[in-house]
Amino acid sequence: LSEEKLVAITNSSSEEDMLYHKQWERSNRLSLVFLRMIIANNIKATISQTESTKAYLMLVVENFHSLDKSLGTLMAQLITMKYDRLRGMQECIIEMANIEARIKTLGMMVDDSFLV
Repeated sequence: LSEEKLVAITNSSSEEDMLYHKQWERSNRLSLVFLRMIIANNIKATISQTESTKAYLMLVVENFHSLDKSLGTLMAQLITMKYDRLRGMQECIIEMANIEARIKTLGMMVDDSFLV
């Protein structure tokens, strides 16, 4: 991650450059495998496949910010929700359950005692 990929290796490249390029490729490949293993499935599903670890991390950051905003909006809706007596209690409970389900699809668990 700290060093950029070298230009393409040619027949005139030195042995040192070839070795460096081979090590860089291996490190990049292993880093990608490791990142794909540890990133949450809900974020991983929205990320396209790339060959560069740096590009993959940039995509993760972009997707995580949008996911974080969505999660914040849903949590704010759930926390500030009040029963207003204009609609039935059942409708209010169903709406809370729907918001809870959307939050769970984003990878966050909402305890049942929080909804009561």
